Amino acid sequence: MRFWSKAEPIDRISLPNAPEIFVVIRRTRQAKRLSLRVSGLDGRTTLTAPPHIDDQELITFVRDKEQWILKHQGSLGHTQVRIGAEILFHGVTVPIRQSLKRTANFEQDAIFAPAQRTALHVRALLKERARRQLVIECDQFAARLGRRPQRITLRDTRSRWGSCSSKGDLMFSWRLIMAPPRVLSYVAAHEVAHLKHMDHSKDFWACVHTIYGPYQNERDWLRKNGAALHQFDFED
Repeated sequence: MRFWSKAEPIDRISLPNAPEIFVVIRRTRQAKRLSLRVSGLDGRTTLTAPPHIDDQELITFVRDKEQWILKHQGSLGHTQVRIGAEILFHGVTVPIRQSLKRTANFEQDAIFAPAQRTALHVRALLKERARRQLVIECDQFAARLGRRPQRITLRDTRSRWGSCSSKGDLMFSWRLIMAPPRVLSYVAAHEVAHLKHMDHSKDFWACVHTIYGPYQNERDWLRKNGAALHQFDFED
């Protein structure tokens, strides 16, 4: 168990039996009690606590909840992308089968990829499909808004599904192509709405609804199932 000096409140705690896993401490006056949450986005475990709770009580609480944390961390799973494995594509589980071609392709409800550097080829296919679809979606929503993004880039981010810079540049996680199509579409609308509202005010959410429509189901899907998109390992 590691913790910071008593002169400065601790900001994270490691688990006794899994020191590589940290619980991030979030102190807020709005909290009435201690509560744990394993993020569906990146698997990060956060302990929310009232400001008056001392460090030792936080440490004791985490120790008592260690098995719960490890169980939920483990539920995130891990899948190596290779021939014979299955992967999510447009929200549907599809098999990865061997192909004699030099690049990966999607056909007959399966992804066909070369036996050599399979993960690299599958990742390239997913990124290409993600870029194609996100450009279409962003152009569509931007037209409805009367705005135009400066550029669209893709990354493999774990902290967010998308972002919009003050210059109007949009960034997305290419893993969105593994989610159901409406989820990708919602994230595109969300970031395009930031071209007009650089916040999450009521006006922003009203803008999302105007250009996309009801979005709560898609937002809930990401919260509950987002971690499933990060369980796939694309390292050959």
